[in-house]
Amino acid sequence: MPLVRLALVLVLVAGAGPAAARGVEISFYCPVVVGGPVTKIIDRLAADFEKDQAGIKIQPVYTGSYLETIGRTLTALKSGEPPQTAILLSADIHTLIDADAIVPWDPFIKGDDDRAWIDGFFPAFMLNSRTGGKTWSIPFQRSTIVLYWNKEAFKEAGLDPNRAPATWAEQLEFAQRLTRRDASGRVAQWGLQVPSTGYPYWLFQGFTTQNDVLLMNGAGTQTYFDHPAVVEALQHWVDLGQKHRVMAPGLVEWATTPRDFLERRSAMMWTTTGNLTNVKNNARFEFGVAMLPAGRKRGSPTGGGNFYMFRRTSPAQQAAVVKFVRWMTSAERAAQWGVDTGYVAVRKDAWTTPLMQRHVAGFPAAAVARDQLQYAVAELSTHHNQRVIKALDEGLQAALMGAKTPGQAMKDAQAEAERALRARRR
Repeated sequence: MPLVRLALVLVLVAGAGPAAARGVEISFYCPVVVGGPVTKIIDRLAADFEKDQAGIKIQPVYTGSYLETIGRTLTALKSGEPPQTAILLSADIHTLIDADAIVPWDPFIKGDDDRAWIDGFFPAFMLNSRTGGKTWSIPFQRSTIVLYWNKEAFKEAGLDPNRAPATWAEQLEFAQRLTRRDASGRVAQWGLQVPSTGYPYWLFQGFTTQNDVLLMNGAGTQTYFDHPAVVEALQHWVDLGQKHRVMAPGLVEWATTPRDFLERRSAMMWTTTGNLTNVKNNARFEFGVAMLPAGRKRGSPTGGGNFYMFRRTSPAQQAAVVKFVRWMTSAERAAQWGVDTGYVAVRKDAWTTPLMQRHVAGFPAAAVARDQLQYAVAELSTHHNQRVIKALDEGLQAALMGAKTPGQAMKDAQAEAERALRARRR
């Protein structure tokens, strides 16, 4: 079906105010990235909202990965037929502002109830939601990186199955003991997998945050890819595969990392909390979930998607979008979304709901990412973000594949980022 038809919005009544919200259809783009029946969950939520808010029709459009979704969104904007709202990476904030594609949410935050709603999100998730003194997006499908480990593999290696590695040194030690080779030297089980395709820059931020260094400034106009602590963090990642041989050398696929873990081809993995429900439902062994191990400190970037509202949206549609997003991010829905998908419930009050309290009591791993938020930093986000991230991703992969030293890879990535961002600092 043509993209323009997918994004078509039918406004069934004209005017403003409460009457305008009746008979309004809004479309929104939804990325489907991780395992699990995400589309069925969204369909159910949309149907429930329509029952709760008579006269507002929700048209979900499932758009693949985040990268595919931002591409389709920008194409729809150029065609003049964008959606009214979309779940896009929180880190896309500068890209969408530069394209004059979105409107801030501040004009819709008026009374005490509105302010209580916006103040209820975890501060770590607002780091990528605000810039220039304005709130440009609303947290929804958010995550951090966490470590998963196979408790049975730990037992077989003589490790305490109930204790994850707490430091880089312990992670290496555990991974060495967990890596198993057959008589011919072929690896039957890697000790650790850290994906380096899909979102390598994001996984790398785990290492850099733990090495107590940031990749960019808050305004998104400067990167620090060639900082010595950044190079050191990359060297550590490279050494896990090339020197210590506890992880497959070269590139580790994002999409297959959870399957490798579930099929016991790796004993530990770093991946998004968005895979938590997938692992819980499919693991045939007891597993654990922990915060990422510390280098100089603990830390992880936040990640995942926020709701954005697009500029080509009528007042009636804006009112409907606000209602929809407020409804989707209420404490009850945020809790349900977290339980159903494994993403972090984005509101503090979601964790006090009976549903979430029961869930955490029966599955304590669900609270790990929430607890890690105190150590979290903003996901890499700059102006010309796609170009900057592409430069960093290419540098990371060149180093991991042995084509460049970490120092040279980061020097080259920084030079390309400087070319992209130079005009923004004038």
